[in-house]
Order: sequence, then structure tokens, then C-alpha cells
Amino acid sequence: MVFLRAGLIFILLTAATLAAPLVPPAGFRQPPAAHALAETFSCPDAPPPFTGTLDFRSKYEGSDSARATLNPQAEAAFHQQTRAIAEMEKFVSAHITAWHRSGDTREVSCLVTALNRWATAGALLGEARNHTGKSMRKWALATFSSGWLQLQFSKSHPLSAWPEQTQNITRWLGEMGDLTASEWRDLPLNKVNNHSYWAAWALMATSVATGRQDLFDQSLTIYRTALQQIDAEGFLPNELRRRQRALAYHNYALQPLVMIALFARANGVDTLKENSTALPRLATQVIAGLDNPQPFTERSGAAQDIAFLQHPANLAWLEAWCQLADCDNALRTRLANLRPLQNRRLGGPVTLLIGPKA
Repeated sequence: MVFLRAGLIFILLTAATLAAPLVPPAGFRQPPAAHALAETFSCPDAPPPFTGTLDFRSKYEGSDSARATLNPQAEAAFHQQTRAIAEMEKFVSAHITAWHRSGDTREVSCLVTALNRWATAGALLGEARNHTGKSMRKWALATFSSGWLQLQFSKSHPLSAWPEQTQNITRWLGEMGDLTASEWRDLPLNKVNNHSYWAAWALMATSVATGRQDLFDQSLTIYRTALQQIDAEGFLPNELRRRQRALAYHNYALQPLVMIALFARANGVDTLKENSTALPRLATQVIAGLDNPQPFTERSGAAQDIAFLQHPANLAWLEAWCQLADCDNALRTRLANLRPLQNRRLGGPVTLLIGPKA
């Protein structure tokens, strides 16, 4: 019995040791394009590190339980309070995109310098005193990690010249991941909605960026909670509560879920059949709603606000979806007319990373 137990322990330890390292989908590992470099290059100043308490006003402040009516004054205050964070997200995405298109390592140097400054300052590691503060942390983490891992896994190895900075930034991302994991785990089901799904996507991207299996596992735990919430018709009850924004928030909730599914598949976990094909049910309902929102009107009890369709970034998830599932000609035509699609919190140049190659 002793030998049997020892053998079992050895097998388990060996399996853990030999477990495949976490990787992103193939498109996130591609080298940048090779172009003639510009003679001059200017690295713009990055926003200063945000090291304060994450305590921000909600743009829906004063709204009813649907949380669907914007408060213009609170929204203006929110943008002012979070400007440095939002600008840093844009900075990261812009330089990742520029590097992909040019192959210019000066873009990498500019980005590494800025992220290293934020990491050294302990940016975004402060106390999050409210829901909006926690939300800003996980959104920023989604942007930073999904961008950073492209440099880490690129076949051109652009980070080889910055080993110390790479270690510092990766450590910092892991610390933000730990805080995000703590803030979004074990919530009551009536509180698990699109915010939790975005937190799960931030954890997924960070798990790959840091090689952290624990963050990968927690991402999938939240993701699978989302799949259990999808009803037989493909609706999310907690997003239907948003009344006139129900379709918009179903679309918003789907963005991180599709990215998690794509990254999970890259690591040998295929989730499309789980909960009786829950994710395809949700995707099918949302895609149909883009042209006919009436089912969302009937389920939510309010005519739908479809202003989100005016912003192509909100449909960037379709690139990932058409890698996971068979998309019909109508959807592929819609995608072709929207390209190139960009969404900083999904990795930046989404079409370049996930869409069909020319």
C-alpha cells in the first residue's frame, strides 16, 4: 500500500511537472510585419502611474435597478477620475498595434518603458473601494495582459533585450491578477454578470502572460458559471434586467466569453458543448438580435437601444466567434464590411490577431 501510494504521488507530481505551459491562440504568437522603418521616431509621454485608491463614480449613478440610464454629470466625473487609466490602456493598445504593423522595436522599447514605470510604482494595486474601482482594475488588466502576452509569445522574441523589465512587468500583472481574482470570486449568482465575465477574461489573459495555472482555472470557473446562467433560449437573465440596454449588454457580456473560449481551446479545453451548447445559444441569439432586436424587447419589456452598433469595436468578438464556430455568409459579409476591427481590451488589433490572413 505504501509503495502504491508513493507511486501514485510520483505519477501526479510528474504529470504536473510535464503539464503543457499555457499559450495564447496562434495569431497572438505571430511575428510583426516587416516594413522599412521610419527614419525618425518619437515616443510620446505615457500617462503617469495611477497609484491612488480606486474609488470612482458610476456613470449610472442615481439610475433605477435596471442601471440603464446614464447620469451625464456622474459620467463626466467618472471619465475625469479614470483618465490616466483609460489613456494608459489606449497607449498600450496603440503601441502594440503599431509594432505589429511595422516591426519597429522602438515601439516595443516605448511600451516596455511605460509599463515598467507603472509596474515599479505599483500602479492599480491600491484598495478598490467600490464596484467601479474593481471594474477599472479588471478592464485595465485585460488590456495590459492581452497586449503584453503578444510580445512575450511572438516568434520574433522582441522582449529579449529587456529581461529585467519583463520580469518586473510580469510580476506586476500577476499581482493585479491576484487582486482581480479575489474581488470577483464567489459572488452571489444574482451579482454574476458581464463584469464577472470581463474579470474572467482578464484572468485568462493574465494566466497566459504569467504562466499561472491557478488564474487559468479561476477564469474557467467564472466562465462556466456564465454558461450555467444562459437559459434554454440563449438569454442571460441578469442582462435582461438592463431593460432597453438588454441586447447591448448581452453583446457586451459575450465579448469576454468568446475570448475565454478561444484561449481555452488553445490550451486543450473545448467548451462549446458545455451546458448543452450554451455559448452557441447565446451567440446565436445576439447575432440574430443585431438585425432584429424584437426578442430582446419582448423578454426585457423595453424597446432596445441599439446605439452600440455604431461602434465597430463592440463587434470585434465576431472575429473570435468565427474561429470557434461556422459562420454563415451573411455574418462573414458583415465582418468583412467592419474590418479591420480593433478592441483594446480584447488584445488590440483583433482582426490582425484572429481574423483571416490575406
